[in-house]
Amino acid sequence: MKFETRAIHEGEEPNFKEGGAGDAVIPIHLSSTFGRKEVDVPTQGYEYSRTQNPTRKALEQKLASLENANYGLAFSSGMAAETTVLLSLLKTGDHIIAFDDLYGGTRRLFDKIFHQNFNIQISYVDARNLKEIENSITKNTKLIWLESPTNPLLKICDIAAISEIGKKHSIHVIVDNTFMSPYFQNPLNLGADIVLHSTTKYLNGHSDSVGGCVMLNDKENYEKIKFAQNAAGAILSPFDSYLVSRGIKTLALRMKKHEENASKISHYLQKQKKVLKINYPGLESHPEFKLAKKQMSGFGGMISFELDSDIIGTKKFVENLKYFLIAESLGGVESLIEIPSMMTHAAIPKSDRDKIGLKDNLIRISVGIENIDDLLEDLEQAFNP
Repeated sequence: MKFETRAIHEGEEPNFKEGGAGDAVIPIHLSSTFGRKEVDVPTQGYEYSRTQNPTRKALEQKLASLENANYGLAFSSGMAAETTVLLSLLKTGDHIIAFDDLYGGTRRLFDKIFHQNFNIQISYVDARNLKEIENSITKNTKLIWLESPTNPLLKICDIAAISEIGKKHSIHVIVDNTFMSPYFQNPLNLGADIVLHSTTKYLNGHSDSVGGCVMLNDKENYEKIKFAQNAAGAILSPFDSYLVSRGIKTLALRMKKHEENASKISHYLQKQKKVLKINYPGLESHPEFKLAKKQMSGFGGMISFELDSDIIGTKKFVENLKYFLIAESLGGVESLIEIPSMMTHAAIPKSDRDKIGLKDNLIRISVGIENIDDLLEDLEQAFNP
């Protein structure tokens, strides 16, 4: 099956067996526990919904299919997914090499929880430079943690080349693929070991569910993460599983429109004298444009740009918009806008933001699927009030 067909049908095959109703959509199984006729034989393998639930299982099958993975796991949030992976694969004293430009919540988890409480060592590097990765490897390095494109500067690293480094040194390579979605990029195909998503974003796509997921091929690591998921209880609810599954069915259509609108907005921004710099992988001016074309099938719907203004002027510009909602998160059908230094990345010390080039006048846009003329008109009135 092609991607669009898998997104609709995978995990939701109608049940025509005796007792089945032939549902075209997987039912929402709200039951917290499952009865059995024999003490030692769980009914169809189900015992308790924290361990497994039919609606969540259907979603996990769909998620695995989208990333061309053998296994998928659905979590209560993207951060729950990240935390469970770390708990499953690390021990005290282990070392992580991480892209220096990461979502603020991920760096907070690394620094304030795993480093401070469990002595996990983290080296932040510019993962675009393969030598920096090689030079940071120690005998205790267990993970290389990547975003590509990064949040919020949309830097792109060579996933295939880094995966080769990981295999050479027996280090797991983990890629947060939230920005691209499985429609535009499949890190496992490029050699990565584990893929993460915040399902809150493009996978669900409607800003009405918080969740996360993990997809992978290695059975041993799958069993470790699944055990930790059950033990810690960081599972996605049946209703949220339904919402994400429902959202995925239009993922291909939405991603095409996100990209179409983002491309037009990025070219519009290029013409604005008040814009100092634009970060969008689809522009030939992007430093990794050729790499983006090589490892991605599209450029996505995320843009960030620097305004020729101080923080006061940057706030005023954002607050003057009508159709771009000032809000954290991304990937929904509606366009969102934010100032990372004050919102999504405020937890990162300013000195660290300065090191990676995240300036106070940086604006991040999650381009929605509204009519492009309305979005451009809104930007125009904000640039020229």
